[in-house]
Parts: sequence; C-alpha cells; structure tokens
Amino acid sequence: MIKENILNELLLNLKDGILKKWYPLVVDQECGGYFSNLTYDWKGTSEQDKMIVTQARHIWTAAKASLFFDDKSYEEISYHGYSFLKNKMWDREFGGFYQMRNREGELSEFEGFMDEKRTYGNAYSIFALAALYELTQNREVLEFSKKTFNWIENHSADKKFNGYFQFLSRDGTPFDKESDHITNASDAIEVGYKDQNSSIHLLEAYMELYNVWKSPELYERLKNILFLIRDKMTNEKGYLHLFFDKKLNPVSFRNAPEKIREKNYGLDHVSFGHDYETAFLMLEASHSLELENDTSTLTKAKKMLDHAIDNGWDKNSAGFFDEGYYFTANGKCEIIKDTKVWWAQAEGLNVLLLFSKIFPEEKKYYELFIQLWNYIKQYLIDSEYGDWYWGSLEKETHYKTEPKGTIWKGTYHTARALMNCIIMLADKNFGLYRKNDQFKKSKIHFDNLIEHWKSLKK
Repeated sequence: MIKENILNELLLNLKDGILKKWYPLVVDQECGGYFSNLTYDWKGTSEQDKMIVTQARHIWTAAKASLFFDDKSYEEISYHGYSFLKNKMWDREFGGFYQMRNREGELSEFEGFMDEKRTYGNAYSIFALAALYELTQNREVLEFSKKTFNWIENHSADKKFNGYFQFLSRDGTPFDKESDHITNASDAIEVGYKDQNSSIHLLEAYMELYNVWKSPELYERLKNILFLIRDKMTNEKGYLHLFFDKKLNPVSFRNAPEKIREKNYGLDHVSFGHDYETAFLMLEASHSLELENDTSTLTKAKKMLDHAIDNGWDKNSAGFFDEGYYFTANGKCEIIKDTKVWWAQAEGLNVLLLFSKIFPEEKKYYELFIQLWNYIKQYLIDSEYGDWYWGSLEKETHYKTEPKGTIWKGTYHTARALMNCIIMLADKNFGLYRKNDQFKKSKIHFDNLIEHWKSLKK
C-alpha cells in the first residue's frame, strides 16, 4: 500500500504539480523558444534572456513527457523549442550553439557571455535533439544532433591530454587565462580548467544520442568519457574532483591559505548531488555501451552513492546537504554548505530507488528513498502554487517567494527523477503500462538495466 501511495503521489506531482504548471505557460509564442524567468506565482518578468541549457532542457523534458504520457501536445511544445535552437541559437557562420541570446534570439549582454560558447551548453543541445528524434523520427533533427556532435569533437575535445575544453570563443577556439580573448562572463573564475560538470553531461548527451544513432565513433567517444570520469575524475574515496588543469590533474586549494581556500570553494569541494547523479549516469552509459562484466563501474558508482550517504545525508531531518570538504586528505568530510537545493534532492530520489532495486538486500537505499520523498513533500514542493522551491524551506525560508523559473531552473531534474521513479515502481497493472507502449518500453529498459547490474554484483 505504501508503494501504491507513493506511486500515485509521484505521478500527481509530475503531471499536475510540474508539467501542467510549466507547459504551455513557458512557451514564448511571440519570439520562439521558452521563457526563462517566472515568479513564484507563475508570472513572467521583463527580463527573458535565453540560455542554451534551459532551452534544450525544455525540449528534452517535453519530448520525454510526450512519450511518457502518449500526449501529442508535449510533442508540439518540444518542436517549438527546436525551431528556436535551429534558427536563433545555432551560429550559422562558425557552427556551435551560443551560450546566451536575448529573448528575440540576438546578441545578449546578460551574464557577460556575449557570443561565446560552452561545451556544457552544446552538450545539452545534443541531449535535447536526440530525445526529440526518438519521439518524432525526424531525420533533420538527427542530422542536426550529428552536426553538433562533430562540432564538439572538432573544437572542444583535447586530442593531446584527453577531456574537453569548456570555454570557446565564437569561432570555436578554446581559450584560457593566457589567451588574447578575455571573457567577462559570470563563470570567468573557471576559465582554463577542464571540469566534471561538462564531462558528466557530455556523457549523458552522448548516451542519449547513442541510443538512437549507433555510430562507431560515438561509441568510442562515449566509452572514453565514461572511463575518464570513472577512473580519472572520481577520487578513490568516492567523490568527484570538480576541476582539472589541462593535463587532468585535480585542482585543490586544501593547502592554500584560508582566505584563498574560501575564495575558491566553488572550484574545490565535494558536491554530493553531482556524485550520485554521476553514479546513475555511469550505470546507464555502461549498459548502453553493452560493456561486458563491467564490475568496475558498478563498484565505483556504489562507492559514490555510499560516500554521499555516509558524509552528506542529514541524519536529523533527511535530505542531502549541498557541499562538503576534506580539510585534510585523510580526515573527515565536513559539511561547508548545509542547504538542500532542489535538483540534488530530485536526483537523490532517482538514484536511491535505482540502487534499492539493484541491491535489495541493503535496506538503507529504499528507506532513505522514502525519507527523502517525505522530506521533499514537506520542504520543497509548493503545495499552494505548484512546482518545487529552489531550496528547502527548512534551510532557506526565503525561497517561498523566489522565482520558480530562471536560466538555471526548469523542469529537467524534477521531471526526469519523477518519471524514472514512476517507471521503476510501476507494475503491469499500472494504467500507463497497460495503455502506452512507450511507457512499457521504458519499463522494460529499466528492468533490464536493473537485472544487468544485479547479475554483476560480487
């Protein structure tokens, strides 16, 4: 009965609390694409600059929702965003997607990106285009995603030291702190580094594309990113280093003076949400690649989730804290940011339930899944206006009246987590399973994924 209640709660929150609140409200019928900024009570604001990441995530979410519910209205919403990406955000002269455009799709000074490009943003465009192609089978969409893949590989991939450059000028040239190109963008502190965040979302994007395009080159690049993240970017303790130099040496300020260390926490800390999100993505990628007997990925993924539980779980009121830090190499991971951002709690739901299925003998995963969902209902879900707050009201009460939508907050994390959890909890008597062949296909995929990893447990 508990399982049935949770399943119904998840479905209700996904359908009425999130998707119906955002769509079609967020669709910009006048200028194309999607609005970026929405108040806590769903009113648009005057500032509506559009970032490739947000635009692509809405395309992906709408495409997946269309398949999940067998609802053509979401397909129309997804196609709407595709037109803006193709006609406004893609650079027709040099290729690649701009990181930021104004509402009309022209040059924007917002956040200082100007006409620069980021590998992170271009990765999300592949993620979106592959999902839209899966839905529509439109060859133009697939060819566009292939073109973006080739652009990233030709401009961002480091053929000498491996990994990917994140910062690119308009013509696709990587730049660092010694380059003539000087950026005024809001992420300027990260210039010159390779990073885990763009890497894990390249993994995610390439996996989405590989599921619809079995290219040998894509296969090798996806496998390379998986091994790079698993074996190079993830510490043996079970957490991701955040930034790296060009030779992929981890960036650390642990031994720097306190003021310098505090100034650079953004470059060097433990981000629990990224760790267990990556654990999920690695398992999916390895399974998509059909790697045989890949116990290394399973071992590392489990270590990443267990490290987050042991060091980042709030034992008093549930939920994952945002950030920790190892002040000494062999010391304890101390919490340096005890807030609980919405996306990390959503990703926590997904991965805890998945691991409860792979390791049913370890009761902690399902118990924590239940605790986390109850915590989310109490502190993150806006029962009055809908959707989730940016941060837990337990920790940051001001988020009750903060924007529901920004360039960094949309529907991607919550919708994916809820859809995945619903699929994992559903059985053959569930309404969507009986009525929707695509939902049934997704259920079979997750069942196969879970059984594959269960068979490799030591």
